[in-house]
Amino acid sequence: MTKSTSLLLATVVAFGMMATTASADIKKGQKGYLKTCKSCHGNGTKGAAMHTQAEWEDLFANGGANIIQKHAGTKAEAFFNGAFKNSAQDLRDFLFEYGNDSGNVPSCG
Repeated sequence: MTKSTSLLLATVVAFGMMATTASADIKKGQKGYLKTCKSCHGNGTKGAAMHTQAEWEDLFANGGANIIQKHAGTKAEAFFNGAFKNSAQDLRDFLFEYGNDSGNVPSCG
């Protein structure tokens, strides 16, 4: 009985640690959005609601090729040709989490 209880407790702790990690990526993406995207696309609520979760997924597919292409020729082009590669996954996590069909609202509204 104690082995099964220990296993259950270890599983609960492991899942709790994974949830914390996932939420950290979203928070990091939110900070990145506010730093780099807010001036063009508005606050996080407005920016994330520009697309559905599926649309965000498509924009960030293949290393963000579609979103990079959308920003070609804009004042954000330099960001997408440089620092974007390092923050793409966190930014995607944030925008996906708060896409207009998710029902979630970011705290940076």
